[in-house]
Amino acid sequence: KVVPLSPHDFAFRLMEMKPTSKTKGGEVRIIDSHVFNVSNAIAAAHVIVHPGGMRALHWHQNADEWQYYIRGKGRMTVFFNGTLARTQDFDAGDVGYIPKTLPHYIENTGDTDLVFLEMFKTDTFMELSLNGWIKALPPALTMQTIDIDPQKSGDLVKQDVPVVPA
Repeated sequence: KVVPLSPHDFAFRLMEMKPTSKTKGGEVRIIDSHVFNVSNAIAAAHVIVHPGGMRALHWHQNADEWQYYIRGKGRMTVFFNGTLARTQDFDAGDVGYIPKTLPHYIENTGDTDLVFLEMFKTDTFMELSLNGWIKALPPALTMQTIDIDPQKSGDLVKQDVPVVPA
């Protein structure tokens, strides 16, 4: 017996979804199998970065990232092994690519919102930010590694947000 599917099995109203994260710098909506059940091989994030803001330094542990730039102007920097990095400018209609596990960040270089999709060949969106990684380390190790005063360690990372303001 064939069971008819509901309209929700074929469509997801992305912009009706509450942002997964919203700051003064912008917002992110994450779409994966946790919110759209039929998404068993694709995960995505819709990202808006306000002028002067930045998609914070992060990396994805489980999949390569493809980006599609919808609106605005941005600049992405990707860090490779060692001291190698590459920076590239993007405009609406451009596509970016980052291999999994490579740290990267994206700046809004224009005077309007930068809007883009991050897409992954996986059912679950995963990322680790630099702030999140530092927060997960033992404080003594963090203070020793980056040589800061223990009195100031509480100011190091107050929050872990995907989009930071200017």
